[in-house]
Amino acid sequence: MSHVVERLPLPVSSLGSDQVLTVHRFGETGARPKVYIQAAIHAGEIPALLVAHHVLALLEDADAKGAIKGEVIVVPAANPIGLAQRMQRRHLGRYDLDSGVNFNRGFPDVTDTVEAAVAGELGDDPVRNVAAIRRAAIDAVAATPAAQPSPMLKKTLLGLAIDADIVLDLHCASNALLHLFINAASWPDAADLHADLGSEATLLEEETGSGVAFDHAVANFWRQLAAHHPDRPVPLACLSATVELRGFADVDDETAAGDAANLIRFLQRRSVVSGDPGPLPEPQCDPTPLAGVGFVMAPATGVVSFKTGLGAHVREGDVVAEIVDPMAEAASAARHAVTSPTDGLVYELADNHYVVEGQCICQVAGAEPLADQRENLLLD
Repeated sequence: MSHVVERLPLPVSSLGSDQVLTVHRFGETGARPKVYIQAAIHAGEIPALLVAHHVLALLEDADAKGAIKGEVIVVPAANPIGLAQRMQRRHLGRYDLDSGVNFNRGFPDVTDTVEAAVAGELGDDPVRNVAAIRRAAIDAVAATPAAQPSPMLKKTLLGLAIDADIVLDLHCASNALLHLFINAASWPDAADLHADLGSEATLLEEETGSGVAFDHAVANFWRQLAAHHPDRPVPLACLSATVELRGFADVDDETAAGDAANLIRFLQRRSVVSGDPGPLPEPQCDPTPLAGVGFVMAPATGVVSFKTGLGAHVREGDVVAEIVDPMAEAASAARHAVTSPTDGLVYELADNHYVVEGQCICQVAGAEPLADQRENLLLD
């Protein structure tokens, strides 16, 4: 058996508060394909933790049978800092309470450092180019300064994943369908992941304008290098996807076990784990651009009453919700209609029903980029 468990210490944030990152390794170090899976960098996204638990159980079984053919690294709880953050009996795992920074923003961007390191090395052999770029990326992450717990956590996670062939970052949303964020340059190569996981909305992203999220940190430098060196073969050597495992409340063993089994079938299809994955399922949807997502913002503060549900197909101008002001002087003037900015699929709704003006209450996946799209394509 090849299963090894490591516990990597993080810097101490306060006396007596040691924290460690637990890392599971399967297969032979350096074997290809290399797969990296992490769960809940937003520590409050509990469905990801349960799915990772079931993935580990399946990998342990495969390992016992000698079925791990590549290298697989799993970090089943990627944010021990966020897991420890509680205030008045409420878990707050999305933002670092020390800095206020989103745990899935501000990852090191190694593009410029890697560019400088490989400028004279790239040739006509794509295999050699990939190897040189991976070495430079590993060195770039290792040289990134980080002293405080949150930056060191990000550096450590990135160092584990930066040279992987496949990176799967497990999240969940507020109240949502299972959906994916995938680098647009990885399509259609990622069509098997899209189908195996049963994604109901797959959003193809380029530049998001939202800081450096983990999925961009591990993959976007490949796209940038290819664009900077059009005369050299630089493949996009990392398929990176953010997997949104429905909503906060979707936490049960049956659902998580099904998601984990789908992930393992994808790894079988990619020859990371031996076994027959069976025929590729029919995809649940066509991919759409992230720039086509319509964000429905609350025009007022009050109680939101949704007029549509997850999975509904709406047209531009359709009423998707009403905001009710319970303090209005007249009940007849208490309701504010909220409409969809585009045709598309309702794939996410707010999970709280008291909302403030300007809060996003609904997201609609449209097939075409929006002309007046917001600058940041990801909500912080």
